[in-house]
Amino acid sequence: MKTLVHTEQDLMEEVIRQCQICYVGIADTDGTPYVIPMNFGYKEGIVYLHSGPEGRSLSILERNPRVCITFYHTEGLVNQHPEVACSYSMKGRSVIGWGTVEFEEDMEKKREILDIFMKQYISASFKYSDPAVRNVKIWKIALESMSCKEFGVRPQIRYT
Repeated sequence: MKTLVHTEQDLMEEVIRQCQICYVGIADTDGTPYVIPMNFGYKEGIVYLHSGPEGRSLSILERNPRVCITFYHTEGLVNQHPEVACSYSMKGRSVIGWGTVEFEEDMEKKREILDIFMKQYISASFKYSDPAVRNVKIWKIALESMSCKEFGVRPQIRYT
């Protein structure tokens, strides 16, 4: 099976829209890695995340706001021959993005971002109470760079 590298922005955004979870990698100043699965929203090159108002990830981000985010959409197991173990692969596409976390504190902007979150998962309108909006920590990551790979691609056989 082959792995393809893609650079098209539209394709990367399609992969992101197909995902329900992203994996956020952060590193403390001593280099200790920490990866957390998170729900997300995405719009115009910005990934939005949300969390409670305190916790380990927020403590780390205060010291080092740089993050790496991975999105992976799988289509399942594929093979070239059912009796050859090494011919099996997972078919899917991944996008990895890098950026710096900024926190949104404005109540109206937080509500707009919560709508972006919800549109990732469901097409409905919602209202958010003031206490709920005040207690949610909104993370904004403008993606500075992204890469995309497609896995489990069957090689093209050419007959001449």
